This record gives sequence, structure tokens and C-alpha cells, in this order.
Amino acid sequence: MVTSVPGAGDGAPSARQRLRAWLLEGTSERVKQHPGPHAEAPTERGQRWWRVMCLTGLDYFSTLGYQPGIAALAAGLLSPVATIVLVLVTLCGALPVYRRVAQESPHGQGSIAMLERLLSFWQGKLFVLALLGFAATDFVITITLSAADATAHLVENPHLTGALHGRQVLITMILVALLGAVFLKGFSEAIGVAVVLVAVYLALNVVVVGVGLWHVLTAPELVTDWKNALTAEHGNVVAMIGVAVLVFPKLALGLSGFETGVAVMPHIEGEEGDTEEQPTGRIRGARKLLTTAAAIMSVFLITTSFITTLLIPPAAFEPGGAANGRALAYLAHQYLGGAFGSVYDASTIAILWFAGASAMAGLLNLLPRYLPRYGMAPHWARAVRPMVLVLTGIAFLITWIFDASVDEQGGAYATGVLVLITSAAIAVTIAAHQAGQRGWTVGFAIIAAVFVYTTGDNIAERPDGVKIGACFIAAIVLISLASRLARAFELRVTDVVLDQVAERFVRDCSNRTIRLIANQPDSRDLTEYREKLQQIRTDNDIPIEDDLVFVEVTVRDPSDFEAELKVHGEVLHGRYRVLTLEHSSIPNALAALLLHVRDATGQQPHIYFEWTEGNPFAQFLRFFLFGQGEVAPVTREVLREAEPDRGRRPRVHVG
Repeated sequence: MVTSVPGAGDGAPSARQRLRAWLLEGTSERVKQHPGPHAEAPTERGQRWWRVMCLTGLDYFSTLGYQPGIAALAAGLLSPVATIVLVLVTLCGALPVYRRVAQESPHGQGSIAMLERLLSFWQGKLFVLALLGFAATDFVITITLSAADATAHLVENPHLTGALHGRQVLITMILVALLGAVFLKGFSEAIGVAVVLVAVYLALNVVVVGVGLWHVLTAPELVTDWKNALTAEHGNVVAMIGVAVLVFPKLALGLSGFETGVAVMPHIEGEEGDTEEQPTGRIRGARKLLTTAAAIMSVFLITTSFITTLLIPPAAFEPGGAANGRALAYLAHQYLGGAFGSVYDASTIAILWFAGASAMAGLLNLLPRYLPRYGMAPHWARAVRPMVLVLTGIAFLITWIFDASVDEQGGAYATGVLVLITSAAIAVTIAAHQAGQRGWTVGFAIIAAVFVYTTGDNIAERPDGVKIGACFIAAIVLISLASRLARAFELRVTDVVLDQVAERFVRDCSNRTIRLIANQPDSRDLTEYREKLQQIRTDNDIPIEDDLVFVEVTVRDPSDFEAELKVHGEVLHGRYRVLTLEHSSIPNALAALLLHVRDATGQQPHIYFEWTEGNPFAQFLRFFLFGQGEVAPVTREVLREAEPDRGRRPRVHVG
């Protein structure tokens, strides 16, 4: 990719050229780097696991800003019981799953990479694109929901509500725009900022929870009244647990953060002796990160659901209520005063806003891992700034559609989170089965079944999430296929490697006209090569004394976009020299070989084809989907794009 644009003539670059250069700055470097936050490769040494935990904690811990209120709306008086179910699923389900994901996929690709390895051909690519759609749903809604909840804390602050009330959508969009501006300027030192924000936020929550528990303990009638109300409403403990299990899918937001936890693994400091193939220290650090984060969050989830249920009137949780989307902030203002409450609001706003930054970095990390490899991203998608503009625009649209409502976006967020966790549970189940670990296979299969049920129930209860996910999937698939179509005639070969026999064939032909015959291998018997050679000589009036070398391409996986081209030479039936190639596309492989032969010998090679029978459009679809089709004109088109100078372009003959 071009990272700088020269000026016209000898003059200075125009404003348009400067803008283009700024937008595409660092694109070529980005392709080579490990895609960490803002396209920066993590340092060789990395960061301590607890510091990286704070980066992923921006997403995970910040859900305390709205999770207690969502739990109260979903479960009512049963909120603490339903939250305990959520914690059990977290510690006994999601945590073991992602500890295994960290072991199986330690380079930041997460469960998507594990499932990608199980499927090939187009179904594998489309499956990954679908998962990317749900991942995009998760991360984009993280940005918009977190900004919306930050707005709620700002608007509902007693000192500001009069001036800001009714402007939630505008304020949320301003926060999203500021987030985009940070990434346009450059996003670095995220972990240091995250450590400060998380430390302050958790410390303030410890104070709020401690004060809340003190008020509950000093007023035992609150617990008595709550128990009596529960008994009157649900009858017995068994019924309560049953209802809590049924309500659990609505609390799935409390599971967010696990996919982010494995996505940031490349930033974790390894140990002496670690290699990229076996980063034992990084895996151990990631497991500590996941376990510690889950333990901290579990304690906060249970205690906050308990105190908010007992201390806040149910009506305050409803839309428009003082505790809607900000239950803990409500308690901070009520029991610790306006000054502390405002400090708590500021801390919550900061971590919620920066949680959006974590999600933006996650998207900028995730999409370039897959789409460029599939040939399903425009060239500019490898640059950070154009992607930031696109994602910010999408966030604006989502904010406007949902009217900056935390409650309305909860379903979409939960759907994205649950689909990713379900896919991870299925992936580790398959991995355990392939490893012959029967006990783990059964355990992970049970966990996967729980998450399949949870995801299905969430989709049935709140279909908005799957609708948004379907929109993201459709957009990603359509844009990806359009990009693949636009890039179909690229060379698509990363390198050409000839074995000794193939090199000898090329070297022997270098002192005369180099003539190659494109042959589709069939039985590869003597008759096939003799008849093919005779036909090519007759159709193209080639003298009998001229040497010809056969070239055969075998298509392995036509859904792959770029690959190394390995060329093997062999002599068949004692007389016919054959170059055999393996690639995802016949025309692109032939064009790459021709250009390599030209550069190696200094001569323009000639290649001879037969016309293929059939409808031209159907033949093009065969090329696009299966790497075959009408090879001759496509080979010529690939050569034309790769070599604009017609005088240096290899010759293509069709008879």
C-alpha cells in the first residue's frame, strides 16, 4: 500500500493528497505488524498480566455501571438470586472455557481462530464472517451502550440534570465522536490509563458497596421484608431458583469481557524460554488474568445486586427513574452525599467512555486478522483512520436508532456476547474431543448446551440483538464479497519457489523462446500429452523444433486468497517436461509463474491455451468461486494489472 502521496509535478501536495496520505498513514507497516491496539505490535517483553487485566477490565468491570439496574428490571426481587446463577455460570462455565481458549489460541485470535481451523473452503470463510458479524455487534454496541450509560450518569447528576436532560442522544454522539478523535490522533499507552481508571473505579465501588452493606446490616427489617416478599411472590426456594434460571439470559451482560480477555493475550509478558509456537508464560498469565477478573467481578455482581435490590425502590429502576442505568451512582449520591456522588459519576463516565476505546481497539485488531487474508477487505481497511471513521459512523447510526437508551441496547449487546461465548464453548468441546480428553469433552459439552439455551432464549426474548447481528453479518459478507470481486484479478501470490528440476527447465529454455502449454491434468497418460502437444502446435503454427513445457495447476482451496506458489518439475513418459503448481486460482498462479520466469531469464515467455466451452458468465463464476473457469482471458487480465507495460508483459495465445 502507498503510505504517502507525492505532489503533482514539482509542487507541494494538494489538500486532497495530504488528506489521503494522512488517512492511509502507516498502512504498509500495519500489514507487517502484529495488530495490537491502534496497529502497534506489543513490546517484546509485554506487560504484567494484572496490568493487561485492567485493559480488558475497561469492558468487563465497567458493566457495573448498568448491570445491577438491568438485573433489577429483569428479575425484580429475585435479582440477587438470578445474579448468583450468573456468577455460577461465569465461574463454572465461561471461565473454564476461556482458560482453554487461552491455551489453544494464545496469539489473540480467540475462539474464532479455533473454529476457523475446523472448516475449510467457502463454508469456513462464511462461518468466520458470520462470527465476525456478531463480534462487531458486541464491540460496536459496547461503544454505544457504554457511551449511553456514561451520558445517563452525566444527565442524572443532581447538579446537571436541569441543563442536560433531554439531550441524551446529542451527548452520547459527542462522546462517541471524542472516542473516534482519540483513535484518529493515535491511541497509545492504553494500559497505563486503564490501570488508573480501573483502580479508581473499583476503589470507589468498594466504598459504595461497603456503605450499602452497612445500611442493610443496620436495618435488618430490610432483609426480612425482602424474604417475605420473595416468599409471597414465588412460594418456595425451588420455585425461586427455577425462575432465576429462566431469567438468567437477561443478565448475560455480566458475562462480557471474556473474549476481550483472550484478544489482548499478545500484550501479556511471557517467561524465559517462551516461543511464539509455545508461549507457556503468556498462557499462564492469561489464565491468571481471566480467573482474577472473574473472581473480582463475581464478588461485585453479588454484593451490588443485593444492596441495590434492598435499598432502591423498584420504581426508580424503571425507564426515566433516578436509578435507571445508574443504580450504584444512585446509592452513592443518596448515602455519601453530592460531592462523593459526583466523583463517582465522573469515574463511571470515564471508565464507560474508555470501555468504548477498548472495544474500538478490539475491532481494529479483529477485522484485519481475517478480512485481508481472505481478500475480503479494500486496501484502505488496513489503515486505522478510515476504519475509525467507518466504525464511528456506524456507532452514530446505532445511537440514533436506539435513542441512546441503555435498556434498548441491552438485548443486542447480550446477543453478541452470548454468540461469541457459545462459539468458544463449542470450539473447546471439539478441541477436547480431538485431544481424547473424554471428561473435559463431556464437561465442555454441558457448558456449550447451557450457552446454546441461553443464547436461544435471549434471541427469542429480545430479537433486536439478532436483527442487528444479522445486519452486521449481511454488511460484512456483502462488502467482503464485493471486495473479493474487485480484487479477483490481483496477482495473489506472495512468493514463487521453484525446486531444482523446475529451475533447470527454466534455465534450459532461457537461451531460446520460452513456450509453455497450460494443461488441465486428467489421466496424465502418454496419449493425453501427445494429443495436447499436437493440437497446440497445429492451432498456433509452432515449428516442430521448438521446445514446449507443460504447466499444470492443481486447485486445493479456492477460497484462499493469497498463498506461496511452489513449482515442481518432473519428466513424464521419458519425454514431456511438466511444471506442476498448487494454488487457490489457476489464472493467478499461471500469471505469477510467467512473471517470475520473465524476471529470472530476461525473456518474455509465451503461454498457450485452448478456449473453454461454456457460457462466459458461468465461467467467470467458476473462476471467482472455484479458481477455474475460462482461464486464458483471466490470466491475461491478471498479467495486464500486474504489468502495465505491454512491451514487458508475457504473451498469452489462445487457439
